Amino acid sequence: METASYLNNSGIALTEANRPNDAIPLFRKALFMEPENPLLWLNLGIAQQRTGEYDEALDSFQRAVCIENSLAEAWVSMGLIYYELEQFGLSEECYHAALIRNDNSPKTWNNLGVLYFTEGSLEEARHCFEEAVSLVPLYYEALYNLRDTCRELQDYRAAAEFERILSERG
Repeated sequence: METASYLNNSGIALTEANRPNDAIPLFRKALFMEPENPLLWLNLGIAQQRTGEYDEALDSFQRAVCIENSLAEAWVSMGLIYYELEQFGLSEECYHAALIRNDNSPKTWNNLGVLYFTEGSLEEARHCFEEAVSLVPLYYEALYNLRDTCRELQDYRAAAEFERILSERG
């Protein structure tokens, strides 16, 4: 017998195998069984996001946070979609909402830093990348972004140090 949990796990596996179109019907079937399960809405949104169905994904993430407002991953996912749509104000709001719920997420700090870098707010970007690296010292993407931000800020000593760390990492 298929349970919501079984369908969810199967959907996650398909999404991770780059088969989100096959995963979406499984999440929908699971949601028919458990319509108030925020993780099912989150996972549906992630699959929809991977297929480029941004409006549907945003709706799914909104449903998830309406059920469980503390679900930081849904806020981060909405922030990423708004970033990709170049709606930077909404993206920033979502990233801040995620950080209010979980300020120990290096991914969220890095994403917010990328947003600030894109907008030309380099000091804010640097702060975000430093937060990400303080949480995970060898977080490659954040180190790379921090190095580039320091170069843009003409802090060549710091940029060289981050370059050294990156080159040691291989």
